[in-house]
Amino acid sequence: MLKVLIFFARFFIFWLLFFLLDRFIFVCIFLKNIPNASFTEIVAVFYHGTRLDLAAAAYMIAVPLLYFVIRFLLTQRKIEMHWLKMLNKVYIILFSLIAVVNFNIYREWGSKVNAKAIGFAFSAPNEALASSASSPIIFNLAVLAVLIASGLTLNKLILQRELQPQRTPVWAKALFSILLTGLTFLMIRGGFGVSPNNQSMAYYSDKQLLNHAAVNTEWNLIADVLKSRHSNHNPYLYYPDQVAEQQVKDLYGIKKDTTTHILKTSRPNIVVVIMESFTADLTQTLGNEIGITPKFDSLIHHGLFFSRIYSTGNRTDKGIIGTLAGYPSLAAQSIVKFPEKMERISALSGELLNNGYHTSFFYGGQSEFDNYKAFILSHGYDLLIDKAKFDAKDMNSKWGAYDGVVFNKQLQYLNTAKQPFFSTQMTLTNHEPFEVPGTYKFGNTDNIHKFKSTAFYTDSCLNDFLSRAKKQPWYKNTLFVFVADHGHILPKERQEVYIPQRYHIPLLFFGDVIKEEYRGKTMDQVGSQIDIPATLLHQLDLSAAPFVWSKNLLNPETKNFAYFSWDNGMGFIDNKQCVTFDNVGKMVLYNDRPQDAGNTTILLKNAKSYMQSAYKHFLSL
Repeated sequence: MLKVLIFFARFFIFWLLFFLLDRFIFVCIFLKNIPNASFTEIVAVFYHGTRLDLAAAAYMIAVPLLYFVIRFLLTQRKIEMHWLKMLNKVYIILFSLIAVVNFNIYREWGSKVNAKAIGFAFSAPNEALASSASSPIIFNLAVLAVLIASGLTLNKLILQRELQPQRTPVWAKALFSILLTGLTFLMIRGGFGVSPNNQSMAYYSDKQLLNHAAVNTEWNLIADVLKSRHSNHNPYLYYPDQVAEQQVKDLYGIKKDTTTHILKTSRPNIVVVIMESFTADLTQTLGNEIGITPKFDSLIHHGLFFSRIYSTGNRTDKGIIGTLAGYPSLAAQSIVKFPEKMERISALSGELLNNGYHTSFFYGGQSEFDNYKAFILSHGYDLLIDKAKFDAKDMNSKWGAYDGVVFNKQLQYLNTAKQPFFSTQMTLTNHEPFEVPGTYKFGNTDNIHKFKSTAFYTDSCLNDFLSRAKKQPWYKNTLFVFVADHGHILPKERQEVYIPQRYHIPLLFFGDVIKEEYRGKTMDQVGSQIDIPATLLHQLDLSAAPFVWSKNLLNPETKNFAYFSWDNGMGFIDNKQCVTFDNVGKMVLYNDRPQDAGNTTILLKNAKSYMQSAYKHFLSL
C-alpha cells in the first residue's frame, strides 16, 4: 500500500513543481505591474495557488487512477504504468503551450486564458494569429522551451514506470481503493466544505494580479469551458430580482423629456465611424499625448464633444453591440456568440431602415469574425462591404484592408448613395500587430511606438476622408459620429483591466448639420457608448423605446452614469466617483473616493444590480 501511495504522491509532486515553475514565470513577467507589493506578499502566491494546483493534478490522475484500481482489484501482478509517462509528456507539451498563450492573453486582456480565447482561436484562426503577431516571438519560444525541457526532465526523474503491489486481501484492496479514490475526489472538489473549488479559493491579496497568478491556469481554463456550456444560469445574483430591477429602473427614470436639439434637421445623413482601440489616452484633449491624433483633436473644436464617455467592455465584440444596439457588456459572456438572442435586440440600423434610411456597413476585415456578419445582416443593413469586396492588391495588412482603403471605398459609395443614409465603418489598422503602409510616424521599436503610429495613421485617414467629403453635396446634411470600440492598455501601459481609464473613450458629433451654437462645445457629463442609439434617435424625433439600456445624453434630466464590465467583474461611474468590483474575489478593486462611504455603497449596488439585470435580460431573449 505504501508503494502505491508513493507512486501517486510522486505524480502530484511532479505537477506541483511544474505549476510552480509556470507561476514563477508569470510573476516574473508581470512583476513590474505590481511595484507596491512586498516580497512576502509575492511569495505568498505560491502557497495560495497550491489548492487549485492539487485540484488540477487530481483531474489529470483520474483516468490513470481508474485504470490502476481495476488492475489492482483483479490481479496480484505487477501493474505497468509506463504509458502514464507518455501521457504526462502530452500534458507537459499541451500545458506549456497554454502557459505561453496565457502570458500573452493576460498582457492584452488582463484576464487568464479562458473559453472565450479558445473560441476566438478556433472560430477565427487568422485573426488570432494576427493578434498574436505583436507578441515577443523569441521570448515566447524561449519560455516554451524552458517549460517543456523542465517538464520532461522532471517527468523522467520523478515518475515511476511500474507498480508492484504487495499481496493483499481483496477486502483490503477494495477499502484502500475507495480511500484513494475518495481522496482524489476531495482534491478535485476542494475538501468537505459547502463550497467546491472555485477561483476565489486562490484569492488572498488586494492586488488583482497576484490573485490571478495564484489561480491555476489549466484549472481555470477547464472551469471556464465547463461554465460556458451552461448559459441558462445567471452567475450574477446579488439581490432579489425585483430589488435589482427597481434599482436599474431608477437609474433610467427621468422626470420629463427636455432634449436639447443640436441639429438643423430631423433627417440628416449619419455616418458612424467606430475606431479600433481609439482610447482617450491617445488624444491630446483627454490623454495629454501630443501629436498622435492632431486631426481628431482639431475636429473637437468644431463639433460637439463628449469628454467623459466609457466603453461598455474591453473587446470589439462588446463595442460594436454597445455602439449600434445600445446593449451592455455581459462580463465574460458576449451576446454575439448567441445569434438567436442577438437577433432579438434592436439596432440603430434597423430602426433607421424602417424610417426611410439607406443603410451600409464597411469593414476592411473578415465580417464573419466574432459573428459581426450575423449581427450586421440581421439588423437592417442594406449593404455590407468587407474584405471579400476589396481587390487582392488592397489586402496588405494581416487583418485585411488598411483604413485608408476602406475610407476610400466608403466615400465612393456615399457619393452616389440615396439619401438619407446611415453608413457605418469599423476601422481595424489600430490593432495588433500594429502595421501601417509606409512610414511609422513614431517608429516601430516596440508596441507603444507602433500603437502610436497606427493611431496616427487612422487619424490621418479620417482627416483625408472628411476633407474629400466636404466637397460633396451630401456633406452639409450629414452628421458624423466618431467613437472608439473600446479603450486600450497602450500607450500609457495601463495594465489593470479594472481601472476606469482603460474604458475611457472619445465621442464626437461633427458636421455642418450641427447648429453653430453647439459646435466647439464640450459635454462633461458621464455617459457610455451604449447611449449613442437613444441620443441619436431623440435628435431625429424617433422613439428610442426598444433601446432599454440606452439613455439620451442630450436630455438634461438624464442621470449621468456609465457601467462597464470585463471577464471577472464590473465597474460603475457617476459624475463624482468610480467603483469597480471583482465578482470572483467578491471585493472592491478600485475606488477613487473611499472616504465617501455612502456613495460607494450606492455605486456598488448600482453596479451589481445592473450586471444582474442585464444578464437576466440576456437569458430571457
